[in-house]
Amino acid sequence: MCGVALLFFSLLVLSDAIATRKIGVNYGRLGNNLPSAYQSIETLRSMRAGSVKLYDANPEILTLLARTNIHVSIMVTNDEIISIAANQTTANKWVEDNVLRYYPDTMIRTILVGNEVLSSSSDAAKQIWNHLVPAMRRIKISLRAQDIRNIKVGTPLAMDTLQTTFPPSNGTFRPDISTSVMVPLLNFLNSSKSYFFIDVYPYFPWSADPINISLNFALLQSNIKYTDPGTGLVYTNLLDQMLDSVVFAMTKLGYPNVRLSIAETGWPNAGDFEEAGANIKNAATYNRNLVRKMAGSNPTGTPARPGAFIPTFIFALYDENRKTGPGTERHWGLLHPNGTSMYQIDLTGKRASSDYEPLPPAHNNAPYKGKLWCIAAPGVNLTELERALTFACNQGNGTCDSLTPGKECYEPLSVAWHASYAFSSYWAEFRSQGANCYFNGLALQTNRNPSELHDFK
Repeated sequence: MCGVALLFFSLLVLSDAIATRKIGVNYGRLGNNLPSAYQSIETLRSMRAGSVKLYDANPEILTLLARTNIHVSIMVTNDEIISIAANQTTANKWVEDNVLRYYPDTMIRTILVGNEVLSSSSDAAKQIWNHLVPAMRRIKISLRAQDIRNIKVGTPLAMDTLQTTFPPSNGTFRPDISTSVMVPLLNFLNSSKSYFFIDVYPYFPWSADPINISLNFALLQSNIKYTDPGTGLVYTNLLDQMLDSVVFAMTKLGYPNVRLSIAETGWPNAGDFEEAGANIKNAATYNRNLVRKMAGSNPTGTPARPGAFIPTFIFALYDENRKTGPGTERHWGLLHPNGTSMYQIDLTGKRASSDYEPLPPAHNNAPYKGKLWCIAAPGVNLTELERALTFACNQGNGTCDSLTPGKECYEPLSVAWHASYAFSSYWAEFRSQGANCYFNGLALQTNRNPSELHDFK
């Protein structure tokens, strides 16, 4: 059975001419300081990216990508899914507007329906769950009606679609989606010879458990070998473990042959104080090793699928300063927002490690143990800062009691000082519930007590 499965994969790889063997890049645009679309496409060409993944179907970008020989992945946004699922005419119009207008000059090769749709469990999100596969079917019908056979339809999912991932042979999808969503999704992907697109980040499981998971194991450069007790398969890196957990989860539902594509992966080049391991050295190391593993004519695959080609997109082209959440959210870029390289990387995988310039040393690979405060960022808009101050103070629990006239923290009387006190107080109170030191870009972390900083005196 195992030999038959491996032969099946070999035939699929040989027959699937639409998948470039070159590494792809995610082109996110959640920043107010990024280069133009024209500059970005020229940069992708100079980087020799084989493909680019967009988070919409931006007309300017799709026009600029014409005749570039870059394979393109476009996206149906989450808020379009229900209407497309409900009406074939709507699906036809979407394909007409976002595919036919540019294809074939622009080498659109993938349409992704939604983005991590199954990661949210709100009532509104759950409504989308049941419309996901019907929307994918309608998009596929529209493509076939135009006799377009070389565009795959899929949906990118996060690792949180799995209930268990370790050991890999225990990989199992969440029970709330397993039968209702995953079975019809896998049936569609299998019958259409598409890919299971997965967003997979070894950084997150490593950073959550750096004591028990080796950093080098996560960075694809370990000599450690882990043997899965259920299968006897030997793993030398965390990425392969995560990917194979998806393989085994699909197999448990009766779909052992659906191919994988990595829709997002990468490593943060910076982050907040408590986000250990987020630095340029680790980011460069992971992404360089990733390229060597995934690019080229002799892919290594995974222990469960040795030799299988896995189309891969690195996240992301740029650091994006408008992304919310902890600091790492804004620091996944291969490039600075001004378009310069964060570190040297050859997306073809041909450059030897010894040919790269030395990387800056990593100083934050161990968990941070010191005190932290959340303060107002310098140079921000004071009107916006006042609004954020009001928000923090209105959350209750005495967040800003010490800022009232006559109290110990009322002076110095400045918006920056009051906001810094309020931000730190709010963060201390709600951090355990997921609050972060961001406040729409108005705040930043410091390991110095704000009362000792001259800016507030």
